[in-house]
Amino acid sequence: MSSKSYRIFSLVLAILTFTSICGRASEQETIQAQAFGTTTMAGKTFGVTINIEDYSTPAEQKALIDAFNSGGHDEMVKVLSKMKSKGRVRLSSGGVGYQITYIRNIQTANGRTIRLLTDRPIGIGEAMSNTRSRDYDISIIELQLGADKEKSKGSLIPGARILVNKKSKQIEIESYHASAWRLAGIMER
Repeated sequence: MSSKSYRIFSLVLAILTFTSICGRASEQETIQAQAFGTTTMAGKTFGVTINIEDYSTPAEQKALIDAFNSGGHDEMVKVLSKMKSKGRVRLSSGGVGYQITYIRNIQTANGRTIRLLTDRPIGIGEAMSNTRSRDYDISIIELQLGADKEKSKGSLIPGARILVNKKSKQIEIESYHASAWRLAGIMER
């Protein structure tokens, strides 16, 4: 390789490296919130930290929809569990948290909505007891982030199942608990 060719190759490599680093870094963000129990969980609270490394692609969204259409909730969970991690969610109760395998960033008129979906790890006690909670094997978080940070809000469903209502033919989210946790005090970092 000539000296001139080597310099051009090095320049192209440097540009590609810089572009991939900058493109990736622009999608990384951390969001913190406080979860507040509602109805049966009223009075309970904990912190939530979401580290987003990347967003899901339209192809990944289509894969989940196709899986759900062909085999329902269980087939969708199989596809979800094989997806590459896009980030992590950690509760203030400790530990390293859980990987997030599906994250969408949806632009809205007043800001954006972030939807997260991940397969929920089933604890050993839960598995050994063979409780009904094992059927609720995904976790869902939705954040509605606006220009006015004080009005940003969200919800967390730690154990959920996605079903189709046989009468209305509409998709429904069934929660293991009576209702979702309310997310407030949301801070984007």
